[in-house]
Amino acid sequence: MSSLIAWIMRAIPFGTIIMYGAMGETITEKSGNLNLGVPGIMYLGGFAGFASAYYYENSVANPIPALSVLIALVCALVASALGGLIYAFLTISLRANQNVTGLALTTFGMGVANFFGVFILDGATYSAAPIANKAFAAKIPVLSQMGVLGQTVFSYGFLAYAAIVLAIALHWFFNRTRVGLNLRAVGENPATADAAGINVTRYKYLATCIGAAICGVGGLYYVLDYNQGIWATTGQIEALGWLALALVIFTTWKPLNAIWGAYLFGILYWLYQFLPSMLGITVSSAMTDLVQMVPYVVTILVLIAVSLRRKKEDQPPAHLGLAYFREER
Repeated sequence: MSSLIAWIMRAIPFGTIIMYGAMGETITEKSGNLNLGVPGIMYLGGFAGFASAYYYENSVANPIPALSVLIALVCALVASALGGLIYAFLTISLRANQNVTGLALTTFGMGVANFFGVFILDGATYSAAPIANKAFAAKIPVLSQMGVLGQTVFSYGFLAYAAIVLAIALHWFFNRTRVGLNLRAVGENPATADAAGINVTRYKYLATCIGAAICGVGGLYYVLDYNQGIWATTGQIEALGWLALALVIFTTWKPLNAIWGAYLFGILYWLYQFLPSMLGITVSSAMTDLVQMVPYVVTILVLIAVSLRRKKEDQPPAHLGLAYFREER
């Protein structure tokens, strides 16, 4: 039972990181842009949030935890939104290739974060912002001590619950508001949206920048909560960024699906560590690497299933035959 609880408690924070990345990319893709720079943007958000909290804690005699959280959040949102603005300018205004630009942005974000991170590390293996970590990882009082339920449901930082609220809000936004419906129209048929009087360029810019800002919160959550407020020169954020992109496909671009999909990915990702101990078996290192591929394999299977379903839906009814195509033409 203790292993199962530990598994869940490890999977939910992990899922929260990629949930932010997936929701941000979903907003971007709803506008018709495919931003493969999510890993780099998460790097920018994570480093900007950490660096601002780190310098605040080391420049003030008695740092205020709430102010540290606010500074980190604002800096993470601004830095990641700027990354989205770079992508938007190149792909929307200059008509650059989206795939190439996104991959370049991933390299750029990683490079900028690690370059400036060297000055913070100053020769050390890692550096930490303990006050910000304590504030971001604070559990819900009283409820977190309610036995198994408290451990598995109420023992996470506030950003874990904010991600669920954001997913619900995005579902309502896309399906119940005029702006959300306009955004979907821009992504599905920009020419028709333009003819209807919708400013396509404005919607694309806003969706790309806001989506990037949300992705950056995922990087911030990783550094200041999941990774215990520690910044180190590792490539873990990049791996999580690609997993967030996979989650977008897995959830079929629906924010509500991102909630359970992210947690499922977290459970599958940590399968290699907890399931063998629960079953009392030993797994080789080679098998461990294969097991960590499970979330990506599941995403590929879902993509195949969605593609086959769409192909079937696009086929004309059998009883119409050639008449269907004549009418279409």
